[in-house]
Amino acid sequence: MPIPTDHLKPIRLSAKENAFNQIQQWIIDGTLLPGEKLNDTELAQALGVSRTPVRESLQLLEAQGFVEMFPGKATQVTEIEKDAIKDLLPPLAALQSLSAELAIMHLTDEILQLLTKTNERFAEAIRSENYYAGLKIDEQFHKIIVNTAKNSYIDGLLDSLQAHVRRQYFHNSIVLTEKSIEDHWKIIELMKNGHTAELAKVMKENWLRNIHKF
Repeated sequence: MPIPTDHLKPIRLSAKENAFNQIQQWIIDGTLLPGEKLNDTELAQALGVSRTPVRESLQLLEAQGFVEMFPGKATQVTEIEKDAIKDLLPPLAALQSLSAELAIMHLTDEILQLLTKTNERFAEAIRSENYYAGLKIDEQFHKIIVNTAKNSYIDGLLDSLQAHVRRQYFHNSIVLTEKSIEDHWKIIELMKNGHTAELAKVMKENWLRNIHKF
């Protein structure tokens, strides 16, 4: 059978990384609610790992602001501060814009094809009103660009910012629209043609458009 190429390549992760990613996702999508107390034994059982990677994951999540740890008492999910999005989106927009500019020099036909197919999937999700899937695919689209930029410092900063923004979007039921689909097509075209100034403008607008909804 032909092997598809338009997918994100799997990466082997450690038990701690898997635990971190899953717990963070549960916090982001509301499976674990703001203020909810966390039990490392229960989390370990649910994830099929020992308590050690769970405890290490919770420490990382505390450093990133997703949980609060009270030694000898409890660990709980942090509350959502709605106004925080106004501080989160501007730096995220600036870094995403810079990533797009840097990605231009590393573009290949394969990457352009992957961006195109990802935006087609995004459009399908939005038009079928599957907004949860749309948010996830939108993140995949931008992650392709960030990966293409090949800058580990930007990548690390964006991972943290993006996770907090995603949590805000899920909990505040922010809906992406047809305008986001159009932005993506413009971004692909501007990257392809190397139009950095216009690319920076469109990328920032794509991220800052929803700031007034909070």
